[in-house]
Amino acid sequence: MAKFDVTYEIVTHESAAEGEAEERGFVAEGVSLREAYKLVGCYALEADCWPVHGPRWFTNFEYDEDFRTGARESRSLHLPNHLTEASRMRIARLLGVVK
Repeated sequence: MAKFDVTYEIVTHESAAEGEAEERGFVAEGVSLREAYKLVGCYALEADCWPVHGPRWFTNFEYDEDFRTGARESRSLHLPNHLTEASRMRIARLLGVVK
């Protein structure tokens, strides 16, 4: 069974002004696709490449926003290296990155 990783990045107004993230790291490592899909928010806005061909990860830039502080959290679903191109594209369709 393939194992997926999910990472996060939090950007604040202050960190954005410096061109950096305030915080980043792993949400989960070695989880199932079903769990990774839920942890990334069940959709993504883009892949690591365009046009999408052999993607390695997908990112949801709108995962969460703290309206009090302006901090925004994005999450990325990282694919295992051994997945086929066809499987990668099925996941891209599942996440809504391609039609």
